[in-house]
Amino acid sequence: MRKTVLSDAALCGAVREMSHGLIDADLGGGVVKKRVGLAGRGKRGGARTLVATNKGDLWFFVFGFEKNERANISAEEKEALQAIAQDLLSRTDKALDAGVEDGSLLEICHDDKN
Repeated sequence: MRKTVLSDAALCGAVREMSHGLIDADLGGGVVKKRVGLAGRGKRGGARTLVATNKGDLWFFVFGFEKNERANISAEEKEALQAIAQDLLSRTDKALDAGVEDGSLLEICHDDKN
């Protein structure tokens, strides 16, 4: 994803879609796959993102790739992403805030209703 620029607006739009059940694949262990469109290419030619989520109020984009660069992730990568998801989803609000403060996490959209 280093070469691809996914806008905050596109990622926030993906979260809105996922919160309404529009998830491309549930990989288990708190990890889901979601296609995100790229400018001028749409979702079909866009990026695949892997998201750690509780399917409620926590959505962490943890990995992404363009479809033309690779077809999918390996079993080892899936296992590692599930471990990352478990870590992220078990963090307290205070720990999440600390991650944003130290730069290890980047908040791109916030639901003011929560």
